[in-house]
Amino acid sequence: MALLELALQGFSIFGLVLFVVLWLMHFMSIIYARLYLNKKTVDKQPYSKLPGVSLLKPLKGVDSNLINNLESFFELDYPKYEVLLCVQDHDDPAIDVCKKLLGKYPNVDARLFIDSFPFGSKQASTVTPRTAVDQQSRIVMATASKRNYHQQPLFKCFSKAPQTLEGSCSLGGKKIGINPKINNLMPGYEVAKYDLIWICDSGILVKPDTLTDMANQMTEKVGLVHGLPYVADRAGFAATLEQVYFGTSHPRSYISANVTGFKCVTGMSCLMRKDVLDQAGGLIAFAQYIAEDYFMAKAIADRGWKFAMATQVAMQNSGCYSISQYQSRMIRWTKLRINMLPATIICEPISECFVASLIIGWAAHHVFKWDIMVFFMCHCLAWFIADYIQLKGVQGGPLSFSKLDYAVAWFIRESMTIYIFLSALWDPTISWRTGRYRLRCGGTAEEILDV
Repeated sequence: MALLELALQGFSIFGLVLFVVLWLMHFMSIIYARLYLNKKTVDKQPYSKLPGVSLLKPLKGVDSNLINNLESFFELDYPKYEVLLCVQDHDDPAIDVCKKLLGKYPNVDARLFIDSFPFGSKQASTVTPRTAVDQQSRIVMATASKRNYHQQPLFKCFSKAPQTLEGSCSLGGKKIGINPKINNLMPGYEVAKYDLIWICDSGILVKPDTLTDMANQMTEKVGLVHGLPYVADRAGFAATLEQVYFGTSHPRSYISANVTGFKCVTGMSCLMRKDVLDQAGGLIAFAQYIAEDYFMAKAIADRGWKFAMATQVAMQNSGCYSISQYQSRMIRWTKLRINMLPATIICEPISECFVASLIIGWAAHHVFKWDIMVFFMCHCLAWFIADYIQLKGVQGGPLSFSKLDYAVAWFIRESMTIYIFLSALWDPTISWRTGRYRLRCGGTAEEILDV
């Protein structure tokens, strides 16, 4: 009995400590969002002296918002940058969207890589003879081999833009790992000419001054600048559900981790020093991981560089979304976190509202003799209100949905958390893009091939 009483006392202390930690996270994220997000930053260097940036854009497929998302990068107000559009398959419909933008913005330094061939908007020409293609490929292949990636070029690259490719030319970029995003980006990464690399997902929408904001955060001791993921205003309940998650639960963990010194980064929009990535082995060093963003951030941190968060959010604006897609995405992310950080198995469930409220309610009953259900309801209500304040801070303006929509989406999201977590534990395989992968302990994975 004495041992049982000791265990109950310990569990009640744990519940009270959990209460303090979780509400500190609430307050930190709310205050940070109100003070720093969506604010106009003071320029830390003259506009003309901003460093050059190579934007790497992985593309796969087309949705209704793709052209608007991509076009926002062609309209950036930044003195010196290049856009490297990377497409894996030569029959991908994203190619037509890219070509349309390259034609519309001839003065933007931009190129399109289809597996191995870049199409440039500034130096467009027609290259059909085999001798012309081979001559160009030898020049760039020699340059690529200097990077010492397996002592051979990873792809063929042309400085002129072929408008037509005859049978003498064949597509076929080299697969360097199991991560399809890294495989896709390698041609662009190899020819990037600036010291800063900006890897940004296809579904991200930016403002004209987004890159200026990120570059201003890249101070002398900073090696990586990242944006807090959020979601643009879109129609439908599925969009509201995503916006509630990325405006409440996600920023609470994301912001509080970064404020307290933990490195928490997502790869949706990251500005990094290319020389630091090269010291870590370049992009090829991260091709064995599905969560390449976590390991790139870890490699940069291990070399003594600091991280900074942009004042503008990484605005997701995918035109393809649904409740089932959101659920699948959350399950995939949870699987990756459990695989990389096993402590997630304990930390994630107890950081969600309903589970945390039950644990803390029991602790309050054991210590103070308070009614568990009354405490549970009051604690959930306080959490609900704090999340709304958090959401408004991340939004930086009026919400596109009503308070009733928020309440329904919040309750459904909180109710889904245990199912998502258990689903992640049940099956260690994930589906991403067109492949299936079996996760290994430590973050690596192997592709599951159909036989």
